[in-house]
Amino acid sequence: MTIHTNISEINIEQWQQLLDNSPVASFFQTPECYEFYASLSFLEPFVFAVSENENLVGLVCGYIVADGGKMKQFFSRRAIIQGGFLLDDNISEVALELLLKTCVAELSKKAIYIETRNSLDYSKFRSIFEKNGFRYQPHLNFHVKTQNFESVYQQLSSTKRRDVKISQELGAEIVELNTKDEISEFYTILQHLYKTKIRVPLFPIEFFEKFIAFDENKIFGIKYEGKIIGGSVCTCWDGAVYEWFVCGKDDDFKNIFPSTLAVWNSIIYAVENGCKYLDMLGAGKPDKKYGVRDFKAKFGGELVEYGRFLYICNKFLYRTGKFYIEKLK
Repeated sequence: MTIHTNISEINIEQWQQLLDNSPVASFFQTPECYEFYASLSFLEPFVFAVSENENLVGLVCGYIVADGGKMKQFFSRRAIIQGGFLLDDNISEVALELLLKTCVAELSKKAIYIETRNSLDYSKFRSIFEKNGFRYQPHLNFHVKTQNFESVYQQLSSTKRRDVKISQELGAEIVELNTKDEISEFYTILQHLYKTKIRVPLFPIEFFEKFIAFDENKIFGIKYEGKIIGGSVCTCWDGAVYEWFVCGKDDDFKNIFPSTLAVWNSIIYAVENGCKYLDMLGAGKPDKKYGVRDFKAKFGGELVEYGRFLYICNKFLYRTGKFYIEKLK
């Protein structure tokens, strides 16, 4: 059994084979995603893997990030594993434990906590995660099936069908954003949404400017009267479209619904690319009211709970950081 703590140690062909065969494969565990993370100046990527009998059976790819000034950065250092671990269906408990312990040993030096944001069902592996200190936390998501245009249209609520139709009839259109000026317009809208309603940190604009350099990634804008008024950020990979962000200036125009039109475009994008579903990347905690979940529910997706795993590397800093950051909101 061998552990790999650097991308240079990982056999790329075996990595691809694991992606092809794993029941929990997602874009976020691909070499392309790691390459994207590595292109960004404000975060630190990592990738660890484990081999059994000279075959790759487990891999984890993620990033370390912090927010704000020096003090806030100190208390917000976290390791995020979007999508979850990439695991062979028959990985041994010993191999998975070794991968988990390697994550803890390598990341505890730099992060206060480690969080996996699962895109698929990890129930088969949950007991091993929990045995190694990764606490399961319920978290919801929507997967919207995207077989064909007729089925996705029928899945929409009647109000969403009306909103899409009237927005398009009045001249709102969907465009792909490719220039820095267009992305800046979109980012300003998204930034306002995160400051006023979502109230969680947003990546710097660099994320979005470099995002479109990778073939899998698209930023779509909703254009009306010559201006960008909303849009969505999507990745298309192996039968799924992942919708990272959605925003719109919904209160600024009568009978124009840019956020709705942006999600609808993500759904159509999935249909046109032969994808099985749109992954909406989160719908909040089941025990808390969440307006975003209410909005996403109207697009006819299946509500799933694949949850998250949380490992706290430093309990004192974790508790202190939560208190301190809450005060800064």
